[in-house]
Amino acid sequence: MSSQKSDPVGNRDLADAVIVALGTNDKGKFATCEKGLEAALLQLQQAGIKIVARSSWWQSMAWPDPADPPFLNGVVVVETELDPKALMGVLSRIENDLGRVRSRRNAPRTLDLDLIAYGRISGDLDGLYLPHPRASERLFVMGPLAEIAPEWRHPDNGETARDLAARASVGMDAAPVDQGAS
Repeated sequence: MSSQKSDPVGNRDLADAVIVALGTNDKGKFATCEKGLEAALLQLQQAGIKIVARSSWWQSMAWPDPADPPFLNGVVVVETELDPKALMGVLSRIENDLGRVRSRRNAPRTLDLDLIAYGRISGDLDGLYLPHPRASERLFVMGPLAEIAPEWRHPDNGETARDLAARASVGMDAAPVDQGAS
C-alpha cells in the first residue's frame, strides 16, 4: 500500500480542523506496521470519516523505553459529523477491531488512535481532554501535522504546528520514512 499523502489542507479553515494521530510499534496480525496503519485509515473511511489530508509515516524510537520496537506514526485531518465523544468511540472501536490490547502504560501496541484536536474546542469533555494534552510536545505528532497543515494553530496557545514541531521535546528522532521502508 502506498503512503502517498492526499492533497494538503490548502485553503481550508484550520480553526475547524479535526486532527487524529495514528501510531503503532507492533504489527500484530498485519505483515508490517504500515499495513496496520493503512487498515486503520480504511476503517476510518468505512465509518464515514472523510480523510481530508494525511501525512507521511514517521518513525521514531519508542518512548519512554527505547528498547521497545520503534514506532510508526502519522496524522490525518478529517471531516466528520460526529461530536468529539462519538468520534473517540469510533477510534476506540477501530483500535479494538485491529487487535489493540491494553496492558501497561506506554507498552508496545498494534494501534493507537488519538484525537489531537477538534476545531477550537478546549477543555475537559467529561474525561476527554482537548486539545490532546501532550501532543504539542511530541515531534512524532507535530512533525507529521506540520507536514500537512503547517499553519494550524494550537487552540490554547495559538502556536503553529510548524513552530511546535521545531520545539518538540519528545521523540526528537522522529523523521519521515521512505515509502515501503516500514
